[in-house]
Parts: sequence; structure tokens; C-alpha cells
Amino acid sequence: MPPPPALRPGIIPLRPLALGDILDGTIKLIRSNPKAVLGLSAIAALLSAIPLAAGQAYVFNSMGGLLTDPQNAGAAEELTGLYGLAAQYGSMLVSYAIQFVVVTLLTGVITRILGRAVFGGNLSAGEAWQLVKGRIPALFGVVGILALIMLIPAILFVVLMVALAMNPSSGTAGAILGLSVLFFILYIGYALFFRARFAFAPPAVVLEGRGPIEAMRRSWHLVTGDFWRVFGILLLTLLLVGMLGGLLSLPFSVAGMLLGMLGAGSAANAVLSAVLIAIGATLGAMLTYPIEAGVAGLLYADRRMRSEAFDLVLQTAAIEQQRQGWVHASADELWHPSNSAGS
Repeated sequence: MPPPPALRPGIIPLRPLALGDILDGTIKLIRSNPKAVLGLSAIAALLSAIPLAAGQAYVFNSMGGLLTDPQNAGAAEELTGLYGLAAQYGSMLVSYAIQFVVVTLLTGVITRILGRAVFGGNLSAGEAWQLVKGRIPALFGVVGILALIMLIPAILFVVLMVALAMNPSSGTAGAILGLSVLFFILYIGYALFFRARFAFAPPAVVLEGRGPIEAMRRSWHLVTGDFWRVFGILLLTLLLVGMLGGLLSLPFSVAGMLLGMLGAGSAANAVLSAVLIAIGATLGAMLTYPIEAGVAGLLYADRRMRSEAFDLVLQTAAIEQQRQGWVHASADELWHPSNSAGS
């Protein structure tokens, strides 16, 4: 006789989760609270897309001038001169800086919404923000430390490349090319490894109230023992959201690029090109942000259920919530590690 189905008051069954449960729970998270999740994601995506879209529209407009008139010195100077470089790289840096801030905030809010949605409860964007705002410094601490971990090898590599370029020899070009290919391959593995190891640090900050270093240690500990499964699910999620984001943004990005290039010299075309590119980037990111945050949050819950018998705590609480007929705010406190059955 098969065992009875696990209690499911909210977006997931309260038992260790399979891949299908995690993906299904993520979709249910978005569908159960679309205004908060998709609305905030759209705002975050738009804020980071606008400067990048403006820079790309400027570049496409300059490229269009070169295509229609290869001898156009003005277009060539716009593309390769100070303004062109500022448009290409300045807009990218501004976009990444904005993305760093808004995605960090968004991850915290979505994680808090997820914590209540596991019990079948809903939080508005304002309510989630009130619960999260005190954890924002710790969240930025986690993201900042992780950014440093990612940047250190890249900085060392750039220093090595500059040293090689300053001492040219017959084999310098080949050495630079070979080292660049090797670094690229190794760096992908390096970045994915640490991304998996620290994937649960944001949930530990938001749901458990931990500080940055403590949260990263907590994430490392939770991933230990099931690293390859966590790594595989996160990698699959990256591939899925990359494909989804590409499919949603591609038509608008191509239309914006063509409009900018074919309508070179027209201010109206440049503005419309930037708008189309921004729309494409926003549509792609407004779904990829919550999916990545949702999968990481549910994987965190799964690891706690598997390693700490946390499903027993969740089931007991859910039964009490059902008896009372509503999801009380005290459910948020259940995520504290002192409530784990295995603690």
C-alpha cells in the first residue's frame, strides 16, 4: 500500500523535493503572487536595462552610418572615439551597478515571499519589504564577498596578461591566446563551483537572520554532502532561464538593432531602438530573476528537509495553521535553525 501523499499547504509538498517539485514550486510561487513577484522583477529588470539599451542604441546608430557610408569619418569617430567607448562600456558598467543593487534587493524580497508561500500564505510587495529591509546590509555583504571571490582570479589574470604584453617575444601572442583559452575554461568551473557553494547564503540571511560570513558558512555546510545535485539543478536552471530570456528578448533586440542601424542619423529611430532593446531585456529578465531566486530558495528548503528533518517541523506547523484556518506571521520564525528537528 503506497504511503499517503505529503501535506501540501502551499507551493511545495512538505517532504524532500525532486527536481520536478522544485520547478513546479517556482512556477506556483510566481502564479500565486504575480503582482509582487513579476511586478518587482519587471521594475528591477527595467532599471538595469535602460542604460545598457541606450548605449547599444548609440552604437547601432553609429554602425548604421558606417554601413551606409564606409568613408564616413564622423560615424567612425563616434563608434571608436571617446563617446563610442563611453556608450559601449560606460552604459554596461552603469547597468551592472544598478543590477547589483536591484537584484540583491529583489532576491531578498522574493525569498521572504517564498518563505510564506510554502505554507500557502501570501505577502504583498510592501509587507515583504518591511520584513526584509533590516536584512539588506547583510544581503549586500554576501553579494559583495561573492563578487570579490569572482573578481580576484580575473584581476590576477589581467595583471599576468599585461605583464606578458609588456615583455613581448616571439611566442608572446601564442602564450596569451593559449592562457586566455585555458583561463576561460577554468574560470567557468571556478565560478559555477562557488555559485553553487554559496547559493543558500541569501536565504540564510533573509529567513534565518544570519550575518554575511555566517550565512556563507551555513550555505557551504548545507551544500556539503549533496554538492553535485545542487550544482546540477542550479546549472540546469541557468541554462533554462538563459534560453527563456533569449527567446523573449531576441525579437525586440533584433528589431532594435536593425532599426538603429538602418535608421542611422535619426534621433527618433535611435530612441525607438533603445526602447525596443529595453523592452526585450526587461521581458527576458523579469522571468529569469524570480525563477533563479525561487529555485535557490526551494533547494535551500529541500536541503534542510534532507539534512535536518526540517519537513517534520514544516508539517507540524502546517497542520496547526490549517486548524486555525489561516497562515499566521509566526510561520516566518519557523525558518530559524533552532526549529529544525535535527538540531
